[in-house]
Amino acid sequence: MQNNLITFSLHLADNSLIMSQRLSEWTSHGPALEQDIALTNIALDLLGQSRNFYQYAASLINLHRLKGDIVPMAKYPVDEDDLAYHRMEHQFATHLLAELPNGDWAQTITKLFFFSVYQHQVYTQLFGCNDAQLAAIAEKSLKEVKYHVKWSTDWMLRLGDGTGESHERMINALNEVWPFTGELFEATPWNNRFFDFETQQENWLQKVKQVLAEATLTLPPIMPFQSGGLRGVHTENLGYILAEMQYLQRVYPGNEW
Repeated sequence: MQNNLITFSLHLADNSLIMSQRLSEWTSHGPALEQDIALTNIALDLLGQSRNFYQYAASLINLHRLKGDIVPMAKYPVDEDDLAYHRMEHQFATHLLAELPNGDWAQTITKLFFFSVYQHQVYTQLFGCNDAQLAAIAEKSLKEVKYHVKWSTDWMLRLGDGTGESHERMINALNEVWPFTGELFEATPWNNRFFDFETQQENWLQKVKQVLAEATLTLPPIMPFQSGGLRGVHTENLGYILAEMQYLQRVYPGNEW
């Protein structure tokens, strides 16, 4: 049971970290200064969430070590940096959606919208869970994610119901991103005790359909959904992200800012 809690905490941290890293690639490249700053702040929010979950996972791993349990880490005690910078691709339980390339602005907005609405459902359910630390992190994160949903929704409406070109780009973005949304509601032995997936998916889909209708967009045709991230089977994109993100810690182990 405790190992499941560790894996679940790492999953929540990994998701936020990788999405944060992706969004930070837009820094100084946004369509306008105000939006550039807004997206950078969202990336920082997600980074903060990942740190909270990594810190909790590290405390659980170290506690296991003291009890004599075996948790596969190179050193003990571990901290948040070890978990973020010294794990390989197959050790990350990240949804494939989070590691997708940014694409154009429309694709980034679509991906962030789907992800933010999903996180809103996740933190809403975790806020009521019986793990005090997860509930506390969820409560803090929920305040941030509400803004992420609002900001990405505004852009979905602006692009979907905008010019002919922006509308076409949104259609292309939906076709690119939609196949990776089914994995968001995939049950595993380590996450099913925390979520009511049926309610979560129903609420997520209701919000998505409502916004798409207002944006004069429709869901793409039903197609096979991609999965594997929760089992450590990732696209090649994650390897490139980690190579860039982990480089300094791997070349100069133990260095601090």
